[in-house]
Amino acid sequence: MNVHKIPFEETGLLSQMFLDYIRQKPELKDYYSFSPSIEGLEAALKTRQFSKKNRLILHEVLMEQYGPLAKREANFSNILSLQEEHTFTVTTGHQLNIFTGPLYVIFKIISAINLAKKLKAAFPDYNFVPVYWMASEDHDFEEINHFHLFGKKYVWETEQRGPVGRFAPQSLNFVMEQLPEFARVFEHAYLDHSTLAESVRFYMHELFGDQGLVVVDADHERLKQLFSPIIEADLFEQKSNDLVEETSARLSNAGYSTQVFPRKINFFYLNGFRERIVEVNGVFSVNNTDLTFTKEELREDLKRNPQRFSPNVIMRPLYQEVILPNIAYLGGPSEVTYWLQLKDNFDHFNIAFPVLLARNFAMIVNKGLSKKVKKLSLPATSLFKSTHELKAWYLEHFQKNEHLLDKEKAEINDIFDRITTKAATIDKSLEGFIGAEGAKTYKSVDNIQKRLKKSLENQNELAMNQISGIKEKLFPNGVPQERYDNYLNFALNNPNFIQTLLDNFDPLEFSYYQFWET
Repeated sequence: MNVHKIPFEETGLLSQMFLDYIRQKPELKDYYSFSPSIEGLEAALKTRQFSKKNRLILHEVLMEQYGPLAKREANFSNILSLQEEHTFTVTTGHQLNIFTGPLYVIFKIISAINLAKKLKAAFPDYNFVPVYWMASEDHDFEEINHFHLFGKKYVWETEQRGPVGRFAPQSLNFVMEQLPEFARVFEHAYLDHSTLAESVRFYMHELFGDQGLVVVDADHERLKQLFSPIIEADLFEQKSNDLVEETSARLSNAGYSTQVFPRKINFFYLNGFRERIVEVNGVFSVNNTDLTFTKEELREDLKRNPQRFSPNVIMRPLYQEVILPNIAYLGGPSEVTYWLQLKDNFDHFNIAFPVLLARNFAMIVNKGLSKKVKKLSLPATSLFKSTHELKAWYLEHFQKNEHLLDKEKAEINDIFDRITTKAATIDKSLEGFIGAEGAKTYKSVDNIQKRLKKSLENQNELAMNQISGIKEKLFPNGVPQERYDNYLNFALNNPNFIQTLLDNFDPLEFSYYQFWET
């Protein structure tokens, strides 16, 4: 397998704000603590402090959550090491998609694993634990209830509602029965566990436990207790809304689009459902329920039942940094940029802001596609062009240009310019007439060129169809392959697929990877 690395800027897929951050443009320096580099990670490592009490609680919760699973030495060793003051985590997170969801979820996890290895090599006196943070409290079921395998969409139908991590997964058996083939690990995951969160922890442990991956489910009373002072502050002081809005306004004034929007209260209430907590005239209520609280009642409920309070997108990053000894977060372009909106909120609560890094991006060009691309002599970077642009590029570069009349159109413009100049010495009133005649002539030649191009396209119909097919495989429904296809599309045909990614991904090399099967 050959690997090409395409600079981010040449893909046209990433936002300017993301690129400016990765390239450390000065316009964004006030929105993070440490640069996305090995030097930034070293600086974060030297300053990061983490409570011994929090380490102990994190360790005990993880031992409880991993208790039923088969012991894997690298994973077990990492969980034990979290008690030590020189152990730090590097984290990525995602929703609990079924069957791992889109391909980039796997990319995220491998990026975290490889960053931990890279940091251990650079700083051998420290330990680094790769963490997958399960967004088990999310309730947007429609976002995670499907995946795409071999061109077909599979959907999980269930009447369950509330935080998806608490869903019973057994009804996924009906999805498995529809699959042409699947990895046996998912059968055990979904049929032998009582919640979706347990299922995901199981199959991630089977896939990556030997690489030391630790899966964290923060939907836990003891972990929420560590976060309860910040929950209380957001409920009753409501400063985060103003802080994030002010940061977002500064970014907007600098020409950047913002990703997330705060609320006066940035927590949901969990109790078989997940609904927003709102406050009106000192009375707190839970949306779409009959639940109401006075300030004193809500404070007492938080004290007794912290597990009922679930952070939204604004507060979840703070929760993560409170319960993990974290120095880096790896995310996609939208994640990285929305974290930049949160820096002032982190400072307000005196919480360490981690190094933000881009997870690895990749495109898989299978053997069949690779042959077609090579036959058409398409450069690696050209595959990021739109289908229309790629066809035009192909015709321009691989067809004779004598029939494409750009030169002739330029000559017509020159001729009519000279005619206009000569006519002006005789009768200036003719300039408008001559200009109109020139425009008509230019338009006629332009129409001829369009018909010639269409003739060329017809003559190269096979090449045009092949380009359409290549683009549809690499950008199904116009979406990058990694955001659409499931990893089983590749792993079922290539048992070494995950190992190939582990061998090649470098989260500190900001390039878009292309893997070409040979």
